[in-house]
Amino acid sequence: MWLDETFNLKYPILEGGMAYVGTADFAAAVSEAGALGQIGSGSMSAEMVRDAIHRVRELTDRPFGVNIMLMNPAADEIARILAEEEVPLITTGAGSPGKYISMWKDAGSTVIPVIPSLALAQRMERQGADAVIAEGQEAGGHIGEQTSMVLWPLVADKISIPMIAAGGIATPRQVKAAIELGAQGLQLGTLFLSAEECPIHPAYKEALLKATDTKITVMGRTGGVPCRVLKNRFARDYMAREREGADIDELERLLIGSLSSAVQNGDDESGAFMMGLAAAQITKIKPLSQLLEDLFQGIDISRSGKK
Repeated sequence: MWLDETFNLKYPILEGGMAYVGTADFAAAVSEAGALGQIGSGSMSAEMVRDAIHRVRELTDRPFGVNIMLMNPAADEIARILAEEEVPLITTGAGSPGKYISMWKDAGSTVIPVIPSLALAQRMERQGADAVIAEGQEAGGHIGEQTSMVLWPLVADKISIPMIAAGGIATPRQVKAAIELGAQGLQLGTLFLSAEECPIHPAYKEALLKATDTKITVMGRTGGVPCRVLKNRFARDYMAREREGADIDELERLLIGSLSSAVQNGDDESGAFMMGLAAAQITKIKPLSQLLEDLFQGIDISRSGKK
């Protein structure tokens, strides 16, 4: 597949750039296990991003990436740092990276935006992206409207650059489905939460293992920023305020610190436990090496996803 061939990976897997979860140490551990780890810069200042890049390079000589959220007030500075540091892979979300792509590519980086629709995938292709990550609404965290089953083949058939599939992948059968629907690599977020090395609070991991399909919901639709999370006390309180007509400013205030409360403190009352629908299929905490080996059980990567 394109992803593993391009970066010389054992597995064609990209770790989603999850804020607070995608630390330098975890990114390095994912890369050492044979996939491609990513620093999630969404919660970082520009200098924190630079420090994280240096830390990854202390821990591994394997390829890694950085995810940049383009609505971050420090996006311009972070973008320059990624070019200066010649980061092997840059993924983007929450905006268009068009004004940065040529700078990043001149620095030797591969650029792969996350997209929720065919229209945005085609726009990213025109702007010079090397590939796109087509993320279906089954994913955890902030989501679009399209399902993976529809989005993946739609994008794969309509663009000439590779499509990386994301949203709802946690088992070998789902890997096979993504490949059949045109994937040239896979991005995982929720499954990586179940890795022993993942730095989330033990209560977060416990909640992940107990999650069922009916315990995962979407909040934030009122404000136009839908986010898939565990249906815990925080999520229920947030959605109650949505139904009661709370304005966007109040809803934004409720969100401040909610992800860090979940990741770092395991706080059910104030924490947003972001996870995708695939959480319902996750039953064990495993070392990264075992997690990846099990995911590709019975799959011949060398014969998959040629385009």
